[in-house]
Amino acid sequence: MDIFKRLSEYRAESDKLAWTGTFKEYVDLLRNDPTPAMTAHARVYDMIESYGVEEVGGHKRYRFFEQEIFGLDRAIEKLVEEYFHSAARRLDVRKRILLLMGPVSGGKSTIVTMLKRGLEQYSREQRGAVFAIKGCPMHEDPLHLIPHELRQEVERELGVRIEGSLCPSCQMRLRTEFNNDIENVQVERVIVSEENRVGIGTFSPSDPKSQDIADLTGSIDFSTITEFGSESDPRAYRFDGELNKANRGLMEFQEMLKCDEKFLWNLLSLTQEGNFKAGRFALISADELIIAHTNESEYKAFIANKKNEALQSRMIVMPIPYNLRVTDEEKIYTKLIAQSDMKHIHIAPHALKAAAIFSILTRLKETKKQGIDIVKKMRMYDGEEVEGFKEADLKEMQSEFIEEGMSGIDPRYVINRISSALIRQDLQCINALDVLRAMKEGLDQHPSITKDEREKYLNFISIARKEYDTLAKKEIQKAFVYSFEESARTLFENYLDNIEAYCNWTKIKDPLTGEELDPDERLMRSIEEQIGVSENAKKAFREEILIRISSYSRKGKKFDYSSHERLREAVEKKLFADLKDIVKITTSTKTPDETQLKRINEVTKRLIDDHHYCPVCANELLRYVGSLLNR
Repeated sequence: MDIFKRLSEYRAESDKLAWTGTFKEYVDLLRNDPTPAMTAHARVYDMIESYGVEEVGGHKRYRFFEQEIFGLDRAIEKLVEEYFHSAARRLDVRKRILLLMGPVSGGKSTIVTMLKRGLEQYSREQRGAVFAIKGCPMHEDPLHLIPHELRQEVERELGVRIEGSLCPSCQMRLRTEFNNDIENVQVERVIVSEENRVGIGTFSPSDPKSQDIADLTGSIDFSTITEFGSESDPRAYRFDGELNKANRGLMEFQEMLKCDEKFLWNLLSLTQEGNFKAGRFALISADELIIAHTNESEYKAFIANKKNEALQSRMIVMPIPYNLRVTDEEKIYTKLIAQSDMKHIHIAPHALKAAAIFSILTRLKETKKQGIDIVKKMRMYDGEEVEGFKEADLKEMQSEFIEEGMSGIDPRYVINRISSALIRQDLQCINALDVLRAMKEGLDQHPSITKDEREKYLNFISIARKEYDTLAKKEIQKAFVYSFEESARTLFENYLDNIEAYCNWTKIKDPLTGEELDPDERLMRSIEEQIGVSENAKKAFREEILIRISSYSRKGKKFDYSSHERLREAVEKKLFADLKDIVKITTSTKTPDETQLKRINEVTKRLIDDHHYCPVCANELLRYVGSLLNR
């Protein structure tokens, strides 16, 4: 890529976005397309919707969030539907502060950052264009120029709604610069930018003794008092507070409930009436989405204080819990590691999954549902099928504990421990055992873990280790079975012949002797037992296979070894069980013979080529599984 050519193209693209015209020309623009007149809430919702929505498992997944936020589909759906969508339709929730409440490192700040970056980008697109009175320090909506007495007529004609009044600066300029000639007031297109303080404000609490309310509402410019003669002259005031600059966009309150009370009082009027008090002026209109975030303990302390009732009633609290899906937790770690400079160190398959299993276990609550332990619950949450339980059981568990996901190990702790494992000298690769060891070592250094929690977490590390052992054996199983793929296919076909005879009450013809035999019950059960099909469920399972074969046949497709995932798994497990002694000897022998060496090389190549292992972790996996099989 030619960097300077791309920079030149980017400047040209930005120049094309520029638009300046009179208020009359702006009104003509609105006649063709009224979308630039939408509220800040509507613009944010429109921006989220523009990325697309898909239905997944009965829930909406908003694509806008999918690159950064993982496993919070239900929380995000509630956030978008109950707040952004309602606020965009001018329902009363737009007059509320949106408070994201949840545990540390749960994604609250990431959500806000995404909204800010998204709004910046959206304002560069045609549909997200923002127009403002040129020279206004608050980038004011040009429609505020319309006198209140004429607004109903204009609203009907243009198909828009006009809310709010001119800021003190624009009121003065309209009189002095334009002699109240509204038509000729200059309007320009503005690009939302946090860096340039256009349409995005950010307020972070600091020492209440040194922090000034001017940070929010602007301040008097004392150097101009002698020139303009009065503190109530807009020219003697700096409209540069965060609430001023966030007008037409989004205002973020970081750790809002740690703010001194006087900083929150301004929000009472802003949320309910859409204006705030600054200096010696009448109330100043502002159209902005106020979004704050805090942790659970701060929130509980806040609502316990009776003095905060007025502000509390003006809040919409959205819980943002930890992710509870192993596969999504793994994506979080992958994303965070990809942002580091440690990409040259190979991370073995399932290493991050082992860490994710541990994390999720610490966040789950033990269900009262009979027959489901915490591991089965974890698997069901992750979308796996668990024998004997259905979708209704999953939904029941998900609604069993309101506070589930609001506690447990946070992703930052896990990434810190993975980082400590990655940073060790002369390391080419880390595997699941290295990661779990780092987790265990870090528990002693974790400041907020009690003795009882530590014991519980050590048990979860042990469970994660057992889950990894199962995955490791399965990985080797697949690699070895590949060497015997023809045997697997033969066993698969043999099973299908037998279940067809069983379900149709017919015999099987021996291919060698031609003798008619009863279906081989022992063979069928030896395969079905590998995936937990019980004696009572065997008939239904076999009939389901036949129905699947019939369905494939009607569609002109061939039902083969890869058509039924569970049956394929059962065949591979059966074959692996039959080959177990060969695998055990091959993986654990210190002096392999020529045949064993050839098989080891085949398996290693398979692990590297098809399963993303490197030579180091492939050999470590072989040795580890060998030791597991010899126990």
